Order: sequence, then structure tokens, then C-alpha cells
Amino acid sequence: MVATTSTISRAFSFTCMFKLCRPLFALSTRTHMESPRVNSALRSPARETHIGDTDDGFITLQEWQGWGAVSPLPALVQQIVEDLKALEKNFDAPMSFGGNGGRLQGDFKILEDKKHRATYQTLGESEKKLQFFTARQIACRLLGSQGYLCQKCWIAMEDCMCSKVKHCSLWYGVRFWLYMHPKDFLRQNNTGKLLWQVLGVQAATLCLYGVAEDEEIMWSAFKRAGKSKVWCLYPNKNAIKMSVQDTLGYGSSEDLEYTPMMTDGDNTLNFVLIDGTWSNSAAMFNRLKVNDCCV
Repeated sequence: MVATTSTISRAFSFTCMFKLCRPLFALSTRTHMESPRVNSALRSPARETHIGDTDDGFITLQEWQGWGAVSPLPALVQQIVEDLKALEKNFDAPMSFGGNGGRLQGDFKILEDKKHRATYQTLGESEKKLQFFTARQIACRLLGSQGYLCQKCWIAMEDCMCSKVKHCSLWYGVRFWLYMHPKDFLRQNNTGKLLWQVLGVQAATLCLYGVAEDEEIMWSAFKRAGKSKVWCLYPNKNAIKMSVQDTLGYGSSEDLEYTPMMTDGDNTLNFVLIDGTWSNSAAMFNRLKVNDCCV
């Protein structure tokens, strides 16, 4: 994922260069993930999810936010989860997931694919189509990841790296927004999740592209802050070059005083990090630009 790797690496470089936080994470020179055996992210055998496995098909708020979200459980995601469970029950075709990203597999995939395509065609507005596409992606990944991935690091439980991560606080007046494409949600090789795993969800907040409940939280924060305090770290030849002195209002990064973080209010600087492939990130960047309260 070129855009993800590039954008996130820039974010970490920006953070460390301007001393916005203490050391982000520390991993041992040889982690469990680096063992000689085949990694679970590549192995990913087919796995089934049944009606009784997930509290009759409902995704709870606690489970939703356990994956890193701060928003209420999206209504459309919950509806699609219920529809998937009903389809499984009515046609006696168990859901099967596999591969990086927990994709549907087998006979159920063929059945569900026909159903969701028919539903998609009935949606007239492009916004409704985007929200349906996003919700379906997320619903499938939630169901396919239950009991398989660690909720914190999004890696197979047997390879969980949470014990290797060191937490730290972000500098006063700075907040990161990880604007993530649904195709990158719950991917084991996603790196953006490290931001809130290290800094906390209030300092580095996940916002899923096309999820109304997530985006409304981010748009509202941007409106409160004003355009001058919203920045998007995205490659652009025509971007305005700003120094750390101009951005943070200090003579140099050495003048920054480490204090407890502030993540809301008129003085907060909001940095948007786009997490997606190059093709997907272009659409996400355009969505940010058309929103008047943003970049």
C-alpha cells in the first residue's frame, strides 16, 4: 500500500523531527512475527462464522470501539451485519472468511455478491452508494475478524504484538486524524493503527471514509478549529510550504514545552493522515477539499 506506507512514514518523521511526542514504539530486534514459520497474515486459512458465535449477529458498541473507533456504532454497518446473518440462516450457507482483510469466500460469497450488487444498483445518489459500499466492507471485516484478530494491533491473536508497544503522550495542542479507506480497515499489514495504539484514540483518532458517524465527528472538530488549524499531510506539488515555526507558532521546536495533551478547542492543530492506496487516497483527498471546513 504505497500511499499508506508513504503517508504514515511522513507522519512519524514529522512527529519525531519536531518532537511532538516521546519515542513512539519499541519493538524487540526479533518479534514473534519474525519467526521462521509462515506468518499468519499470509497463511490466513478459511474460517467460518456462525449465528451463535456473535451474540445473534449483533455488533456491540464495546466491540466496535474496541477496534479503535470513537464513533457510535454505524447504523448501516449494523444493518448489513444483520442482513448477512439472515442470509446465512435462510440459505443454510455458512459464512467463510480468509486472506488478508478477511474476505468472504466460498458459496456464501457468490450468494451474497449477487444480493449486494442488486441492492447497490437500486441506490441512486453517489453518496448513498459510497456509504453502502463502505458499510459492507466494514461489516464483512468485523465478522471475519471476530475471535481471530487482536482488537488492538489487528494481527492474528497468536502473533499479537501489543506487549511490544510502548505508549506515550502527544504534545499539547496537536491531534492526528487517521482518515482510513474501508479496504484498509482491519488489515493485518496496516501501519496506521500504530498511531492510536501508541498515542491513544483521542490524540490519534480513526475516521473511516464514507462512514457518516465517523466523518461527522471529524468535520465538527474541523469547524470548531477553523481552516487555519487543519492540515493534511499529502503529496502535492502546489502545496504551501510551512515551517514548524509558522505552523506551531514557536521560535523553534526546542521551545515546545511538554505538557498534557489537548485534543479539542480553538487552539488545537489538526493533522489529517490519509490511509489508503494511491488511487483510493485521491478520492479521499478530494472529499476533504470539498468540505468547506477542511483543507
